[in-house]
Amino acid sequence: MDKFRTNLLINIDHVATLRNARREAFPDPVEAARLCEVSGADGIVFHLREDRRHIHDDDVTRLKQNVQGKLDFELSTDHAIVGICCEICPDLATLVPERREEITTEGGLDVILRQAALSTTVNRLKDAGVREVALFVDPDLDQIRAVCDTGANAIELHTGDFANAVDKSNQLHETRRLAKAAELAHECGLIVHAGHGLNYDNYGVFANSVPHVSEVSIGFSVIARALLVGLEDAVAEMAQLVKGEG
Repeated sequence: MDKFRTNLLINIDHVATLRNARREAFPDPVEAARLCEVSGADGIVFHLREDRRHIHDDDVTRLKQNVQGKLDFELSTDHAIVGICCEICPDLATLVPERREEITTEGGLDVILRQAALSTTVNRLKDAGVREVALFVDPDLDQIRAVCDTGANAIELHTGDFANAVDKSNQLHETRRLAKAAELAHECGLIVHAGHGLNYDNYGVFANSVPHVSEVSIGFSVIARALLVGLEDAVAEMAQLVKGEG
């Protein structure tokens, strides 16, 4: 498989989670975003949840003002949250499923079941000037075909099952699913992103197996690594893996 240039976006939600644990003003996710960018990240990801468990509205405004690279706003189809995204007009809006009781996003959208609502939200975001709208989906071929009918121009493949594979046989099965999904999305003209559970140990297997991935969203593993080596070194290490630099 030919080498494909993949960009690295860092999710800074967990920096806000740590700040909110003590209701402090630090660590500041916007300062973390700055450090990520100077250390090799091509952009920043954040998820504004309905319960505001990590990123807050003020964070969103300041991220829009300060992020120099690509800004990816993850969101549900909640009308008020979509309104904030339309007002901010990020480079990328990624629609994800959201449940109040979940610890983190647990799987992809059911695009087939929710096609009408998703199409309405995609059109609303596009009308507001958001140039790239992605749907977060499992590597299911029928779901990917349904994405095309919503008007979205990108997908983010959910890599959680791959990341959680307990042995090489399961991991191989999941990489094949992801590869087929990426091929179909590419054939359909969709921009291919990927994320969830990718880390320093499994990224190489993923990158060598799944084609057409233009960018990956990685958060928890980098922030966890930063506790041991510092944020700048943690991002630089991941950037070297993703982009083959350094």
